[in-house]
Amino acid sequence: MKIVYDRINNMRGNLITVTAEGVGLGELARIDLQDGRYVYASVLRIDGNQVTLQVFQSTRGISTGDRVTFLNRQIQATYGSSLLGRRLNGAGKPIDAGPEIIGDAINIGATSFNPVKRIIPRDLVRTNIPMIDVFNCLVKSQKIPIFSVAGEPYNALLMRIANQTDADVVIIGGMGLTFKEYQAFIDNAEAAGTMDKTVMFIHRATDPAVECLLVPDMALACAERFATDGKNVLVLLTDMTSFADSIKEIAITMDQVPSNRGYPGSLYSDLASRYEKAVSIEGSGSITIIGVTTMPGDDVTHPVPDNTGYITEGQFYLHHGRIDPFGSLSRLKQLVIGKMTREDHGDLANAMIRLYAESKKARERQAMGFKLSRWDEKLLEFAELFEQRMMNLEVNYTLEEALDLGWVTLAECFQPNEVGIKQVLVNKYWPKTANV
Repeated sequence: MKIVYDRINNMRGNLITVTAEGVGLGELARIDLQDGRYVYASVLRIDGNQVTLQVFQSTRGISTGDRVTFLNRQIQATYGSSLLGRRLNGAGKPIDAGPEIIGDAINIGATSFNPVKRIIPRDLVRTNIPMIDVFNCLVKSQKIPIFSVAGEPYNALLMRIANQTDADVVIIGGMGLTFKEYQAFIDNAEAAGTMDKTVMFIHRATDPAVECLLVPDMALACAERFATDGKNVLVLLTDMTSFADSIKEIAITMDQVPSNRGYPGSLYSDLASRYEKAVSIEGSGSITIIGVTTMPGDDVTHPVPDNTGYITEGQFYLHHGRIDPFGSLSRLKQLVIGKMTREDHGDLANAMIRLYAESKKARERQAMGFKLSRWDEKLLEFAELFEQRMMNLEVNYTLEEALDLGWVTLAECFQPNEVGIKQVLVNKYWPKTANV
């Protein structure tokens, strides 16, 4: 039985308060406006008989005499094959001028997948980006953020991954996007020919904050259904700092006592409940999550990246247009390196990173005007080639091509006994045209 109330007590921002009984947290309500339109809202807080709801659109036009009908159900997304190739807003409504989505209604914000049914990740997700595939492998069902700052090409990196992944379905959740950023995702999918396996849930910067909160839940609810239907799903979320800022904005409007830097004390659980949707399901599909986290002032101690680091399984640190090898880490890479990849993968990657780290010291000596040794010159030559061939985000190599190129780069700069790699691997993989 639907409960109808014809009095709104208070309105503040996108929040309204109604005196009501018998409703539940997260319950969906419809507000019928006097001009014949209607908007939706969901229950955010219950204090006795005072029920606070967050409206999914602007509260402009809503009056205290409008009717509020509680619908006895949670917010739902629509799941079905007709989702593929579509663009929707945070409330799950099409924004691509296409028809309504036809399919099953599914609740969003449900609990994470049963841990008993999860399996240990062991499959590599190929991106053809050497700084990921070679040095910090992305593993199927991993949850990992891209730590960056505003102005870095993190969305371009997401598009590159979306274009080259072998995932069956790509779901993009955009939060706080400008029109230019939103259009770039569309243009990229169309140019790459991946639109037919892509779903976009988009919150633009001009949309209400509450819709920003719904984007990850809409994206992940649909991802779970695709995964249980046997699909391998890649979920790309940008920007989770915008998501956290929307949580803060609504918390302030509700007069909640703030925690660190104005964010509510629930920030950790708010982020964890989304990232923990990453899963590999035994006998079925998987969900891999990559989320962009912009760090105000490049401050990794900011509450959003700080909490994210505790939840996720490493990070890709995007700095000066490159994935920084020293700030990046994939905690699951040991599950695939040398097991699902070539035997030389681990030793080669470790040697190249170690030599690149040494080259940093050589650059410091060069900058301070010290006389450089022949070893320093070799390191500087290697660093230049490493940055061109491995760190450049424009290069496009398969993992095997990148490994072969790594050996070529070492051979161009060093003798076999200088790289610190086991002799058996040197004998097998050192380029035959080089001096052994």
